[in-house]
Amino acid sequence: MAAPLPPPEHNIAMWGATGSGKTTFLAALDIALNRADDVDWRVIGANEASTDKLVELSGTLVNDNAFPEATSGIEQYRWRLIGQTERREGRLWNRRRVKRGHAIGLDVHDAEGELFSNDFIGDHGPMVESLAKSRGIVYLFDPIREFKVGDAYRSLDGMLARLAQVMLNSADAPEDGRLPHHVAVCTTKFDEVRVLQTAEHLGLLDFDEDEHGFPRVVHDEDARELFRELCSVSASGTADLVLRKLTRYFAEDRIRFFVTSAVGFHLDPRVGRFDLRDFQNVVPDPDSERGFRIRTSVYPINVMEPVLWLAEKLADGRAAAPRSAAEAAR
Repeated sequence: MAAPLPPPEHNIAMWGATGSGKTTFLAALDIALNRADDVDWRVIGANEASTDKLVELSGTLVNDNAFPEATSGIEQYRWRLIGQTERREGRLWNRRRVKRGHAIGLDVHDAEGELFSNDFIGDHGPMVESLAKSRGIVYLFDPIREFKVGDAYRSLDGMLARLAQVMLNSADAPEDGRLPHHVAVCTTKFDEVRVLQTAEHLGLLDFDEDEHGFPRVVHDEDARELFRELCSVSASGTADLVLRKLTRYFAEDRIRFFVTSAVGFHLDPRVGRFDLRDFQNVVPDPDSERGFRIRTSVYPINVMEPVLWLAEKLADGRAAAPRSAAEAAR
């Protein structure tokens, strides 16, 4: 029998409302890491069920050109981000580059969106525990859902209130009242017409210099500007409070903004380059169970970057780990 895995150095949790793409983001992470030539990180299941789920999620996107099924209830999986960081160590006149291996927990409690609502009264303990024992959070903001439904602030406010309560009563209670996490704020669905066009209108687009030439919003301040602009078209008119809430509860230098797409953009196989005149990779399909399908291969945009930013921040020791999971969740 194999020895149990040692506990990870740190944990990363995922946070997002209904339809924000949590399950699809997780599926795309493994694909993005595998596509990257210069990244030495990988996602590995910590138990058989988690490994099976990882294979199922990525396989659905790659092999079936379909989206994973939405989560029902709470699904709990234990994954590990395994990789290396490199830093210079030693005295000023004798510094050398040292590589160190790390295992970062990605213990995912993937909950259906209703569990993030202020009105949710049931067993939200596992989700709060996951957030409380983590020191990195991937927060997903779906601008298309916000435009149609407008529940991002409601979802954020409810769970953040519970997290702050748990942390206040834990052994890791922050002295200044701010939570100790690093937060990667991810504006999702960059491949949607309205999101890409907004970024283009604001002059925020850069383009990869490789053979595909995909568009990206690279800089943190640009991603933040796009996030703020997309919040202004909230159906409920409350999305502007999301940024205020995040900066009130987390240190601003621990928040970074990203613009992501789990499925990426369509590539014409005859050309192999991004074409602004024909870039949508998700198209209507009346024969599909969900009413739409993925046209071509999946090329995730900025999916691994927020996770690796968090992993490297935590591996670098810039976030104190909780004294114990039991104390943090008490």
